Amino acid sequence: MRVSIDTDRCQGHGRCFNVAPTVFGFDDLGNGVVLVAEPSGEDVALARLAEANCPERAITVVE
Repeated sequence: MRVSIDTDRCQGHGRCFNVAPTVFGFDDLGNGVVLVAEPSGEDVALARLAEANCPERAITVVE
């Protein structure tokens, strides 16, 4: 599994790092950044939940 954020689409809503703080963080502008590009264990489900809750559809989770 691989997680990425499209920085052009991210508007900094913060849902990703609120849902999955071990997978996502934020930069100086408050936009999401990936902390763990290849999550495992419980973080896999959290990354998928963050992807589903991103209003800008900026998060991609690929198997």
